[in-house]
Amino acid sequence: MAISPRHRTHARRARRPLALAGCLLLGACATRQGYLEHAQPAPEPEPRTVAAESRTMYLDLIRRMQQQGAYYASLAHIDAYRQHYGDTPELRRLQADAFRGTGQADAASRLYATLLRSDQAGPAEHGLGLIAAARGDNDAAEQALSRAVQVDPLNIAYLGDLGYARLQAGRLAAAREPLAKAAELAPGNVKAVSNLALWMLLDGNYAQADAMMQRAELPQAARDAIQRLAVQLRGAMQAARSTDGASPAAASEARTPRQVPPPDAPGARPARPTRIAGLPGPMLERFDSTSTPSEAHP
Repeated sequence: MAISPRHRTHARRARRPLALAGCLLLGACATRQGYLEHAQPAPEPEPRTVAAESRTMYLDLIRRMQQQGAYYASLAHIDAYRQHYGDTPELRRLQADAFRGTGQADAASRLYATLLRSDQAGPAEHGLGLIAAARGDNDAAEQALSRAVQVDPLNIAYLGDLGYARLQAGRLAAAREPLAKAAELAPGNVKAVSNLALWMLLDGNYAQADAMMQRAELPQAARDAIQRLAVQLRGAMQAARSTDGASPAAASEARTPRQVPPPDAPGARPARPTRIAGLPGPMLERFDSTSTPSEAHP
């Protein structure tokens, strides 16, 4: 049967929506399959992520300033950080370190004391120990440094400073364990090796001390400084034992070590109050108010 022109027109009009729907379906499929993904804009980082990264970078900057000895500049940046991001226990600890580094020991002690129940307890005890040692209070220094080691038993700086505080107090036998731990935990750490070599000299193990310093490739200036420090500490130990006020514990622990070669022996240099070039870290001024050990875990 022949189709009239009017029926053909209706058929063409009916097919148009179907064709349009097919195009839409093809477009949707192309989008789902990823053909148009290249045109999508990259997602913006979340504001919280950007803020956290900024805080971390700023704290790293403050730490680097203190490692370089720029304590006053770090104090200014600590104030600026607090204005922008608020206060945190770590920021207060950095401020206490800066106070100690600028000779404000009382302010540093008060700030350290507020951190003893925070996640900064170890660094706070360490700071209090360094302040006590700088004041010549060996008992308080050893107690605070012992607590720091209890909080963080793998911290090389804490172990080394505890051992040295015991040497200053005349407790030669008690100093061995923390110094040996530090040297064995970090055999490549020059300061840890130097401290243990110092203990060996005081204990009379000259050959072992010399071999250790040779393996560590310490410069001659550093070896001479360790020799002089051993002479000074040995004299202090003997003087403490000869006085009536010497504690029974120190007298029983510190046996008289064999004589350390004097500083005026051949090859040695005269002692001098200034820091010696090549010496790893503050050795003669080990517990100076500006001492900030940077070593942590191995």
